Amino acid sequence: MATDPICGMYVDELTAELKLVRDNRTYYFCATSCMEAFAEPGKELERLKHRLYVAAPLSVIILFLTYFYQAPYWPYAALVLASIVQFYPGYHFYRGTWDAIRNRVANMDVLIAVGTTVAYLYSAVALLVPGRLPAIYYFDASAMIITLILTGSYLEHLTRERARGALRGLHELLPSTATVIRDGKEVEVPTAEVSAGETAIVLPGGYVPADGTVVEGTSSIDESLVTGESMPVEKKKGSSVLAGTMNGEGRLTVRTTNVGENTVLSQISSLLTEAETSRVPIQQLADRIASVFVPVVLLIALSAGLGWALLGNAPFNSSLLIFVTVAITACPCAFGLATPAAIVMGTGRAAQEGILFKGRDTIEKAASVDTVLTDKTGTLTVGKPALTDVIPTTGIQVDELLSISASLESGSEHPLAKAVVERARAGKVPLPVAKEVVSLPGRGVKGRVESVEVTVLNGSSVRAEGVSLGQVEVAAEKLTREGKAWSVVLRDGKPIGILGFFDEPAPGAREAVAALKADGISVAMVTGDNRAAAERVAKDLGIGEVYATTDPKGKMEILRKKQSEGKHVAFVGDGMNDAPSLMAADVGIAIGAGTEMAREAGGVVLMRSDFRGVALALRVSRRTINRVRGNLIWALGYNAVLLPIAAGVLIPFFGLGLYNFLPMLGAAAMGLSSTTVLLNSFSLKWTTI
Repeated sequence: MATDPICGMYVDELTAELKLVRDNRTYYFCATSCMEAFAEPGKELERLKHRLYVAAPLSVIILFLTYFYQAPYWPYAALVLASIVQFYPGYHFYRGTWDAIRNRVANMDVLIAVGTTVAYLYSAVALLVPGRLPAIYYFDASAMIITLILTGSYLEHLTRERARGALRGLHELLPSTATVIRDGKEVEVPTAEVSAGETAIVLPGGYVPADGTVVEGTSSIDESLVTGESMPVEKKKGSSVLAGTMNGEGRLTVRTTNVGENTVLSQISSLLTEAETSRVPIQQLADRIASVFVPVVLLIALSAGLGWALLGNAPFNSSLLIFVTVAITACPCAFGLATPAAIVMGTGRAAQEGILFKGRDTIEKAASVDTVLTDKTGTLTVGKPALTDVIPTTGIQVDELLSISASLESGSEHPLAKAVVERARAGKVPLPVAKEVVSLPGRGVKGRVESVEVTVLNGSSVRAEGVSLGQVEVAAEKLTREGKAWSVVLRDGKPIGILGFFDEPAPGAREAVAALKADGISVAMVTGDNRAAAERVAKDLGIGEVYATTDPKGKMEILRKKQSEGKHVAFVGDGMNDAPSLMAADVGIAIGAGTEMAREAGGVVLMRSDFRGVALALRVSRRTINRVRGNLIWALGYNAVLLPIAAGVLIPFFGLGLYNFLPMLGAAAMGLSSTTVLLNSFSLKWTTI
């Protein structure tokens, strides 16, 4: 059985006539109004507002005529006004009832249509056929019930629209047309016709039409709506770009790689669309209740009305009001909306920060996580080493040592070499041209700088080859204790200085670890790096449990051990070697900048390489599931408390006079019950770490 994405009622796909296809997914609806609200939410909101403009003032006039100014022939005026309300704004419910009959389902419109029609028809017959029924009129009840329920529905749709606002922007990011190069000419084509491997031109201020790689040009790109990254990201030749992101001031030439449904933007949109109708396992009880709710309520209403008439000697008109009150007080929508309302808000809040939940049960699994195992490099740290120490020997200046080593390293792609060159350029240190440069695989590099032979060897090679360190021996020992990598610079075979490197903790990582601990989640580092480096980072971040020099098999063993202890484990990683652990964990969290394999293996994907996303993802999931539980408790509690009251449990204490106003109070409560569910879910919008 499918569920209506608007009201949450069950719909049989085999017999349903009301359906709509969006993003290659078919949605089924219990009523035309639900389908219209899903297809064109803005227009449906306007229609509801227009109905209220008619129903509200007329209902107020009917109340005034009934209770404050009973002029001659006032019942006839009330009949005319109530008829307008019943069959113009109230037509909405009759159409929904007819749709329910056609689709062989029982929705909320059935309860409202039956309840208000009974009250209206009784009053009309009592007025127009005198003597047949007691001359008591309930035009005020039928009109106010419709007005109050429309008010609740309007508030519900308004809240829903605000809740979905962050998600709707994703569907609107792709430009309608793209400029591509075909046969050597720039031509404008519909974005849907762009193929992988084509060359696209992205002008300043324009949107990128497909995922791809920059082949020419430099610019900055705003990726905030796709990845959550608030600052523009610099792009140059070789940089990757994502469909739907906005170009800055430069012109870019992009070779497309993923187009259409294969773009990251489309995948995000699909995940969020799926979330709208997601039914987490804890919703199953509510689903079973909702599937039989309307028939059971009508049976209760009929039994209560007849019961008080036959056993309690209630007059016919009072029995009728008991039936009406039960019918319009019940709220099946609260059950249906309990899950999707919270899931949409939770996943929407996460998406704003570049966090994606894959799979319908991932968010519930993430809510139960109590242990996080995380890789170090690229997750807790920046992911590339920085030159932190430049220690020359006696007679050598810092800038001189940096100039010599950077000149030799300037042609290398090794991360340590890049760190040296970046530091030299940042300090505007002059770089003479190095000659006869030879790479020493696994060891370092050598060459001639200003006619002098210079060699840069990494620490492990120095130790293995027994190179004398001389004055820098003490510095080398200190760097080792601090968990830093180091290289020695030799001139004519003699050490002239030592360079220390460290992969610094990522911005926000310490804050994220503290947030996880505050939420009662323990954090352990599992890394293949050496113990000194691992413990240095762990100490900086406040992580007490460290597993160093661990290969992929060792990571799996640690993960399995934690799970065997009854822990619910999330594993955070970004590399190919993390993929097995990401898949084996209760929840795999893949850092967005990692390998494609890691991202495919993760149940949660962070579009940004920011460890704060881990803490926020787990906090959002936990609060979302708490909201789902709260919504379900509210739905159960609301109906469990108010249905007995509507059915007459208070009559022995307060008498039948209750039903002079109870139908309208029941309508107001029903109208606001679904809105309460949505407002409870809406609070997820402000979740932070």
